Amino acid sequence: MKTIRIIIFTYFAVLSLNSCQGFLEVPAQGVLTEDNLNGVKQIENEIIAAYAAIGNDEINRPLSLWNYGNVRSDDAYKGGNDQNDGDFLHFLEISSPSVGNETWYTDVFWYRNYVAISRANFALKLLDKISETEMPNKKVRIAEMRFLRGHMHFIQKIIFKMVPFIDENMSPEDIANVSNVSFTNDELWQKIADDFDFAYQNLPEVQAEVGRANKYAAAAYLAKVYLYKAYRQDEKHNVTGIDAEDLQQVIDLTGYVMTSSYRLENDFAYNFLPGNYENGPEALFSVQYSHDDGTTYGRLNMGNALTTPTPGGDFNKPSQDLVNAYRTNNGLPMFDNYADTDYNEQVDKVDPRLFHTVAIPDKPYKYTNVNYERNQSRNPGMYGYYSSLKENVDPASEYYVKTGPWHANSKNNIIIRYADVLLMRAEAMIEKGDYAAALPLINQVRNRAKVSTGLIGFATNLNIQAYVDGVNCVWSQDFARQALRWERRLEFAMEGSRFFDLVRWGITDSVMNSYYLREASVRIHYQGAQFTKNKNEYVPVPIQQINFSKGVYQQNYGF
Repeated sequence: MKTIRIIIFTYFAVLSLNSCQGFLEVPAQGVLTEDNLNGVKQIENEIIAAYAAIGNDEINRPLSLWNYGNVRSDDAYKGGNDQNDGDFLHFLEISSPSVGNETWYTDVFWYRNYVAISRANFALKLLDKISETEMPNKKVRIAEMRFLRGHMHFIQKIIFKMVPFIDENMSPEDIANVSNVSFTNDELWQKIADDFDFAYQNLPEVQAEVGRANKYAAAAYLAKVYLYKAYRQDEKHNVTGIDAEDLQQVIDLTGYVMTSSYRLENDFAYNFLPGNYENGPEALFSVQYSHDDGTTYGRLNMGNALTTPTPGGDFNKPSQDLVNAYRTNNGLPMFDNYADTDYNEQVDKVDPRLFHTVAIPDKPYKYTNVNYERNQSRNPGMYGYYSSLKENVDPASEYYVKTGPWHANSKNNIIIRYADVLLMRAEAMIEKGDYAAALPLINQVRNRAKVSTGLIGFATNLNIQAYVDGVNCVWSQDFARQALRWERRLEFAMEGSRFFDLVRWGITDSVMNSYYLREASVRIHYQGAQFTKNKNEYVPVPIQQINFSKGVYQQNYGF
């Protein structure tokens, strides 16, 4: 049961999916508007509706970003029955030219995201019309809405790059004429940063209700925006430099978060368990879900429903390359030769996080006494036998809900956690040249992984060690950078961030084309796969949106 109820309000009319811009421009018929809605209670309801919107996903629009962040990277195969089962995901998986032609999938995602932005903006308009005397927490609620708006614009930005920035002060005429290139790349990042900065300046450190954004969450997210902004990109998506001032912002903001009571969970596993484990000490901000809220199915995480190892599901399958990346030599990652041979339990030592991230045949599934079986994979010849664990729950638990043909759950989706704070800080320090200060930060994450064995007693081939300069490594800037990037992969694997990390670092083409080459030798559907630099770093602006804008929107470079 969640403190903030994410409920479906009957006063929201069914919205046409034909035009995002049309939705933003035209007053909806038969719904409450800012002119006929007043009073603190009604405004608070609209604020809850804005929180609801950031979790309004479904099987084709997962806001966990497993499709855009995992399947597009070297972390995951599409999965499912074959390449025609969710064909657009297949195009993403192999960087197919068809990504630019089949845009229905991205169009509905774009639309839903701007619906969420419009809800935050609607609440902001209402808040503007009420006094602080009537609503003493007005500024806090404004800050919450700007946090949510920043979050949704951030998602749009990392996927589409150049997107229209929509705020509460825009009239329908303004929205009709706003371009997705009204701002430069850096200016657009700054607009998103401004929302999080306002939230940071005006939110309390502790909220009375679980699920609301607080000051520490805003600081962490603002640090994340500045980290992305620091890597300057030209029009062709090349990384042209790294800005020291932005990196310092990351260091300052993460330093503030580190003064809080947030910390790493005692066990890595606890981040990915439902119920009492949710909203734990590591989770700075999460999308809240529920299953016992009085509705038929509850407020379920439908965006991950396709990732369960079930008939009709079995998507988002961990790649062999990812599994191999967990192999260790004397407790350290095998940077240069991890992919020379595939993981062999009888021979290899591994990082414990493997067994928290990947379901392996004949091993317990989600820390139960029931094994994950090979026959749960729909097409092992194409996609292998592994399955994704983090976003899923024990099928026998109360948090697992069958909804028609799908199997969903009510586990929260963590948006940003404390491990990210540590590793963002480490990355900024490394790029500023203070790589020695990054060493203990990375080791904090590794040391937590080392003791995360309580729920994986079946694993007897574990070996992970901290980095010790001059003993098991030479901690230069180049080595530190490699260690940091590897740590991010292992720590956040299958959490929807890998591809965006590669783009930020400017190494997507080299990583992905090397991966495609290895995969093509064992998986036919990778033959001919080619990541095109200066194009495939981003998804094209949906042609439907360009048409609806009457040509105001411009297509991304390369498409």
